[in-house]
Amino acid sequence: MSAAADARNEAELVRIREIAESGADRPVLMMNLNLYRADAGYPDGAPYTDYMRALEALLPRVGAKILWRAPVEGQARGTQNLHEILAVWYPSHRAFLDMPATEGADENYRLRGRCIESAVIHRCPGEIAPLEGT
Repeated sequence: MSAAADARNEAELVRIREIAESGADRPVLMMNLNLYRADAGYPDGAPYTDYMRALEALLPRVGAKILWRAPVEGQARGTQNLHEILAVWYPSHRAFLDMPATEGADENYRLRGRCIESAVIHRCPGEIAPLEGT
């Protein structure tokens, strides 16, 4: 993954930590806008499917889940090149922060690094996410 693709927004991470430690933590929806490497084989190649399997195994360990994922078929405005958008719901900001230290995270992040060319993750309110059964 390029350095720009993996650039952390330190100010945003500070804000996420503040919310997690505030006593008023709340659900969060992370919108992942992903462009995959050619050798990831999106959408059917083994590296991509291995990454999705690892992610789907990891997320429940922190109470999170993929609400939906969709291929990007085109772009009516702008110039951002993407393959897929994933909507990942976390029960709290703390759960999002805890994910890297959770069992299975090392393998997930290894596969992520192998597959993702660039990614942008937007933090959205999790309380208004379209959850199953609501």
